[in-house]
Amino acid sequence: MASPSRRLQTKPVITCFKSVLLIYTFIFWITGVILLAVGIWGKVSLENYFSLLNEKATNVPFVLIGTGTVIILLGTFGCFATCRASAWMLKLYAMFLTLIFLVELVAAIVGFVFRHEIKNSFQNNYEKALKQYNSTGDYRSEAVDKIQSTLHCCGVTDYSDWKDTKYYIETGFPKSCCKVEDCSPQKDADKVNKEGCFIKVMTIIESEMGVVAGISFGVACFQVSLLIPLVGIS
Repeated sequence: MASPSRRLQTKPVITCFKSVLLIYTFIFWITGVILLAVGIWGKVSLENYFSLLNEKATNVPFVLIGTGTVIILLGTFGCFATCRASAWMLKLYAMFLTLIFLVELVAAIVGFVFRHEIKNSFQNNYEKALKQYNSTGDYRSEAVDKIQSTLHCCGVTDYSDWKDTKYYIETGFPKSCCKVEDCSPQKDADKVNKEGCFIKVMTIIESEMGVVAGISFGVACFQVSLLIPLVGIS
């Protein structure tokens, strides 16, 4: 049986370990909130562009949103495990965080790779959206209008891309190509923006996907630096 003095020495040590684990767990919880916020920001800010891309490219923000949500839940579990001082629960917590790190790492790598691979996909889908464009608006046509009106551009490489479309032959340029709001350009090229949308969109996607991938990679590396001492303490 441990002496009273030995118990008095052990209690402060356990309290100190609990405090350290709670701090680590809180930091993990914060990184989960960061990933969730970055994923939502990426989905919202790139939504118009994602609608003209293949399905794989649209998955990156959802991966971050899902990962962030799981980390938040795991952080809550980690706080509970720490307060209970359960060794097996802390080891289970560390194992799950290791898996989460791998998911974040894959998401970051996919984000960097897709920055260059989405060019052909976007260009092909944008050209197809122009040929199938209609003013009543399916989701691709709406995406084209939002991109052209927001970025003040017209067509893929330039405004002349519209001249090969059925919509142009029947109606002319869409209103989203106009230099000013609420104009009726019809086939008057002087009323529309001359610059194409492809280069502008690629600049935005590469920049913002780079931010998403960079943050997720940085958070993953930061979590690993915290995970090593967490495993040692548990």
